[in-house]
Amino acid sequence: MIKRAEVTLELELGREIDYNDCADAEKEFITVLAAVYAICYLTGGSAVGLSFSVGDQNVSVLSKAPPLDVLQAELERILNGLKPPHVGRV
Repeated sequence: MIKRAEVTLELELGREIDYNDCADAEKEFITVLAAVYAICYLTGGSAVGLSFSVGDQNVSVLSKAPPLDVLQAELERILNGLKPPHVGRV
């Protein structure tokens, strides 16, 4: 699950990441995303990239579960900090 999370972060940032030798924020993102993958796996769901599915009967229950919401918010916060700012001209 850590390797899958590492690959997802690589795709999001457009560069290679080595979980064993990366910035603390990158390592934290990978750890949190791997935890989300573990929750999906343990509940019989599936996860691809940053999308998660647990079937019709479990979606409403898990969408209200605070730990998963907290993990998702943490992933978004970390990822926004890792992406370089976009500077454009008008």
